[in-house]
This record gives sequence, C-alpha cells and structure tokens, in this order.
Amino acid sequence: MVSRRNVILGVGGTLALVGAGAAWRVMRVPQKAYLPWAQAGRTEHDPRLDVFRHAILAPNPHNMQPWQIRLIGTDQAEISCDLARRLPQTDPFDRQIVIGFGCFVELAVIAASRHGMKIDVETFPEGAGEERLDDRPVARLRFVAVPGLEADPLAGFIRDRRSAKVPFDLKRPVPSETLAALQAAGSDLVRFDCTRTESEVQALIAMASTAFEREMRTPHTLRESIDVLRVGASEIEANPDGISLRGPLFEALSILGADKVRADAMDSQSETTTNQIARYRQIFTQTPSFVWLTGLGNSRAHQLAAGRSYLRLNLLATKLGLGLHPISQALQEYPEMTPLFAEARRLCRVETGETLQMLARLGYADPVAPTPRWPLEAKLIRA
Repeated sequence: MVSRRNVILGVGGTLALVGAGAAWRVMRVPQKAYLPWAQAGRTEHDPRLDVFRHAILAPNPHNMQPWQIRLIGTDQAEISCDLARRLPQTDPFDRQIVIGFGCFVELAVIAASRHGMKIDVETFPEGAGEERLDDRPVARLRFVAVPGLEADPLAGFIRDRRSAKVPFDLKRPVPSETLAALQAAGSDLVRFDCTRTESEVQALIAMASTAFEREMRTPHTLRESIDVLRVGASEIEANPDGISLRGPLFEALSILGADKVRADAMDSQSETTTNQIARYRQIFTQTPSFVWLTGLGNSRAHQLAAGRSYLRLNLLATKLGLGLHPISQALQEYPEMTPLFAEARRLCRVETGETLQMLARLGYADPVAPTPRWPLEAKLIRA
C-alpha cells in the first residue's frame, strides 16, 4: 500500500530549464484536495454522510480511492469497487485493493460509534471473484442505533492518521510495552507480530530496499505509478488521487509540463530512478522497528479483515505518538517479485496456509501532511 510520492525527487537538475528566480517563488497549495480532512465531523442531517466523510480518509493502495457508496433507504449502504481504480500490474489479484476496503469499513464502524450507532457488516453479500474483483458489492452496511453506546477510543484520532513515508528517529527505539499494546490490532482472522531483534530489523531493511528497487526497475510496474502522478497543485486539484507531487520544485517542473516530468520518470534505468531508489533506501535504513499482519488464510474475508486490523493498528500508532509507513512492494504478487515475496514470508515467520497481508515500518517522526482526497460527493452513487 506504499504511495510512491516524491517518485522523481532526483530531477532537481531539470530546474535549470526553468527561468531562474520565479520558479522557486511558486508555492501553490491545492486547497480543495485537502478539504475532506477538514469536513469530516461536520454536522449532517443523515449520520451516514458523516460516517462516510470519515471513511473516505482511509489508507489505500496508490491513493486510488476505489470506493463507491450507494445509500439504501434510511439505515443501509452498499460499498462497491470502481473497477477502473484497481492496480493490475502491482496488485494482479486485487488483494491490496480489498485490504484498502477493509480500512474503509473499519473507519466507518469507528466513526459510527460517535453517533451511538454500530454497523452490521455483511462482507461480499453476493460472493466475490477469486482472481479479480467484479461489480458485485464488497460490503453491505446496516446502521443500528444502540442507546448508551460509547464512542470508540480511537475515533478521536481519525483525522490525525497518516502514512509516515519519512525517516524515523533512530535515537528513539519503540519500547517493548508499546509494541505489546499494538497487538490489540489483531483479530480472529489476523495475527499481529513485530521485529524482536536488531538483526531482524536489518534483514527487513535489506529486503524492503531490494523490493523497492525491483518495482522501480521493472518497466510495467513503474509505469503503473507514473500513470497516476499528479504534478503540482493544478493537477492535484483536478485529480486528488494517485501519487501527488507538490512544493516549489514540482510547481517549477509543472511549468515545463507534467508530461515531460512523467517521461523523465518513466526510464527505469535513468539517473532519476537511481536517485529515487537511493532516497528510499536511506528512509528504510532509518527504521527502528517493523510490524506486520498475517492472515490465517487468504480468502477475501481474510483480506478485508487484514485491512480492518491495519486501520486499527494505524490509529493505535497515532494515539501513541508513532508514525507508521506501509511497505507493500515485497508483498506484491507479480512474477518478478516472487523470490522477495517468499523472503518476506520467511523473515516474518509466516506459516504454511497463512498469508503476509501487511508489513510496515514503525517509529517516531515529525508530523507529516495529509494525502489529497476526493470529496464524499464524488464517491456517492445516486439512485
């Protein structure tokens, strides 16, 4: 579920092509793209709308936001997948997309508790495709008022949740009691685990770095990221999804034209790609701990449960002042990644019949900015 944000940070030399002076003074902020984070929690005549304003903030692969929401009657909703927003190259079986839906569902359940409501979740009520998702619903939700129900303790951290794709402070190791507290993210279908020794941390750093390079050096998987680059504030405002690149550098580069940026980034053997690989290798090196979620199977139900557990893990980490950075590359199921997928299973002590569903870096870091989002209205299917 890693976003490849800042994929082309190595192209600084391109700024020489932009007139000196004005380029660095450009600092546009894509205001509309961040509004959904502020709108969550506003007063709504229908509590389901408030619930879904929170749920659309869920982490998801490449920030594709594939959810479609159909309100049914006064107390139900049906969630389905926008099939055009899947990732067939890096996620050929839609496993990671389903995990993203699990994050969405769990955020909805937590947000509903703020209204004294529970949600009865019926997963894949009409069945599910094993190889790929189809247009059948992922989940059907029924909202039930429960007098006296208290809000979930994690509800207050929804808008603070982030994916921290930054170096962590190696001078602040994660205490063992904190790691133990994160075990609460597990469930009957999903087991939580974490690194126990420094040698395990270093082995996972090496594996994650190699897997990141493998994805970046493989043309068809690199293309999938490049195709959803949003370069500069104008592109982010127009399409607040995918991999957003903003700040003075990218505003300057956008003057050249985003297509040029994408073309420069597409060469899997270029200096740009090499610089990006080196940058992420350095980020991975500054990792005090890894955590992961192992599904006790790999059915669609296990995948959805893994997403729900990951969302709770992310919120628990936020509550404890920690940053969490999902590492998805080695868990992707295309042929070039097969050896590293097996290595990740070995390093994470995954047993026969189990599936490594999520892997993440964990540590302390400065706060990071939220990720752009489509407004709820863009995700509602009107009758």
